Amino acid sequence: MASTGSVRENRRVPVPAPRPEIELSAAQARRAALAAQGLTVARPRGRVDVRHIRRALDALGIVQLDSVNIFSRSHYMPLFSRLGPYPRETLDQLTVHQDGIDGKAKADRRELFEYWGHEASLIPVDMQPLLRWRMARADSLAWAGVARIGREERALVKRVLKQVREQGPIRAGEVGSPKRVRQAGEMWNWNDGKKALEYLFFAGEVAAERRVNFERLYDLPERVLPASILEMPTPSEGEAQRALLLFAARRLGVATEPDLGDYFRLPRADSKARLAELVEAGALVPASVKGWDVPAYAPPDLRVPRRIQARALLTPFDSMVWARERTERLFGFRYRIEIYVPAAKRVHGYYVLPFLLGDRLAARVDLKSDRQAGVLRVVGAFAEPGIEGGVVARELADELRLVSEWLGLGGVEVARKGDLAPALGKAVADATG
Repeated sequence: MASTGSVRENRRVPVPAPRPEIELSAAQARRAALAAQGLTVARPRGRVDVRHIRRALDALGIVQLDSVNIFSRSHYMPLFSRLGPYPRETLDQLTVHQDGIDGKAKADRRELFEYWGHEASLIPVDMQPLLRWRMARADSLAWAGVARIGREERALVKRVLKQVREQGPIRAGEVGSPKRVRQAGEMWNWNDGKKALEYLFFAGEVAAERRVNFERLYDLPERVLPASILEMPTPSEGEAQRALLLFAARRLGVATEPDLGDYFRLPRADSKARLAELVEAGALVPASVKGWDVPAYAPPDLRVPRRIQARALLTPFDSMVWARERTERLFGFRYRIEIYVPAAKRVHGYYVLPFLLGDRLAARVDLKSDRQAGVLRVVGAFAEPGIEGGVVARELADELRLVSEWLGLGGVEVARKGDLAPALGKAVADATG
């Protein structure tokens, strides 16, 4: 029997967390995060051009896509949040989602491409090599049903790939598999042909040529992406994941390991290992934030503005707020999207946008674009505790007017739901009276 001393000697001793090199108050962490997301830069005065849009896209990093269109297609809004009214067709041009360009010219003009980043996302095209490790692991990282098709239905996958090669770009409805009846608990009723397309898309064997009415069209990568990108060497998995974490850190400011890994939905084991390597190399440094009970990390040259003068409506899929625990940690703002909650059980509404004023999320509004009536409807408006309701209502009314005009709607109408609704309704009426 081993002695007590030898047991103690063989017991694994926990390694202490590295001493923080950056210490921040909660307010400093919040301002650093907003600065990293481009929400401290003054909006352009006058015409917004492609240079402004490229700078805002660089601050965002990637732009999440979502199909809900009750207010606006979500991928258009993050640029409005940072720039104000801008020509949406310019974003379409950068993604080459417009008609009238064919073949190699179309591929060579593409600056953003669609792939799985943080969910389906628009991603800078030169980052495609950094995601090839994910494509190579499609059999294990794709959704269960999609991965199963890739592993077990190779003949179907080959047939669908041949069809894309011969007929692309094609829609999922063109692959010839019969439609399925959606089962209880399923979000989509994908048939096996659609699953085969999704497997090929995840694996990088087909790419998203564009979307029409938000339906994805699939084609071969060599007909979608610039040849210069496809010819770039493939980095090792570790090298690529470290680059993705650094990319995320630059756009989050100060963040926990789960925050950083979640930006590109890295497997947690990979995220932890790569983060440790970056810290050891000095590319990221440990940070502590007052009030946070978890370790944080930041770039060594973290920028912390003294003051924030932002004003923005943030879509639920904006990278500033897409991580709900992080949003609560930064702003003390508990945020849940209630699209899939039965109407009677919703607390704030169907499509609720936080309203950023200064460095606080000061309110939230449930918005609906009534395109038939030509009106932006505020279904509900709710103030956060401790805010000056009159000031917030006036600023929010002005922002709603701007976004209504940008969406081509004639005005703003405020319903009575929510504690901010009376003040907001008055502010809207005063501004239009």
